[in-house]
Order: sequence, then structure tokens, then C-alpha cells
Amino acid sequence: MAHDLNNKDIERAKFAFDIYDFEGKSRMDMFYLGDCLRGLNLNPTLKMIDKLGGAKKKGEKFIKLEEFFPIYSEVKKSKDTGSFEDFVECLKLYDKQENGTMMLGELEHILLSLGEKLEREEVDILIKECCDPEDDDGFIPYEPFLRRVCAGPHPEMYEDW
Repeated sequence: MAHDLNNKDIERAKFAFDIYDFEGKSRMDMFYLGDCLRGLNLNPTLKMIDKLGGAKKKGEKFIKLEEFFPIYSEVKKSKDTGSFEDFVECLKLYDKQENGTMMLGELEHILLSLGEKLEREEVDILIKECCDPEDDDGFIPYEPFLRRVCAGPHPEMYEDW
């Protein structure tokens, strides 16, 4: 096998893979590749998922667990995902007052139209769950928002990962 995963990573990969083996045939639909990898606390881009063979439609392509290990290993090693510091630097471009704040409307615009665009409902959920309240002028502090987003939905789940 062309992977360098330790026993704990192999166990995690099997667990995540089994969740997406809906038919119990020891295979996973490649339509769910990104979901499975994200369930392993990774953050592959849509471009990376395409490069790894992710399918656009359900039922197009399937893989076995042994084929999933090298994919998991590659994504785990990938540096093609942004870090907290990278995202702070990006949002500083919108910090007109240079005080750690930006317009909430600009954050919404970024999430809706730049990079891997989100749907309106996804943006609304992110803002509701991760943003501090905006001030009277429509500004929010962006670092706490980024900390919450980068931590994921349940950071305590990944303490031993």
C-alpha cells in the first residue's frame, strides 16, 4: 500500500470509510469523498477533491478501503489548506480602521462570492454561530470569527487527534 499512516490513522480512516459505506459492500461512493475526509478533520478544497477522483454524481465511481488509505494520507500531508494566520491576513485587507474589525456586509460578500463560494443559508448559519454581534456602525471583530470557524464544529472531539 502506498501510504504512511500509523495504526491510529488507519483505524480512523476505516471508521470514517465505514460510515460512508451505505450499502455494506466494503466500498464508498466517490461522491462522498470530501465529506468523508472532512469527517476526519481535514479540509480539502473542491479542487483537491476533483484531483483525487471525487465524483460529481452519486453512483459514478466507487473505491475500496485500501484505495482510500493513500488518498487520506495525501490529504493529511497536503499544505493546500489555509491556516488561521492566512485567513487573518486576508481579512486585514478589509480592516479599514486597522483595529481588528471589518464590515459584516463585506464578510458576507467574501463568503458568498470569493474562493469556494457558500450558499446564502450557509453564510447565515456561519454568521449566526460564529460572529460576535456587529456594532452600531456594522463592524465585527474578525479574529474571534476566524478562531471559531477554524476550530470546527466541536474542537473538543479532536483533542487526541
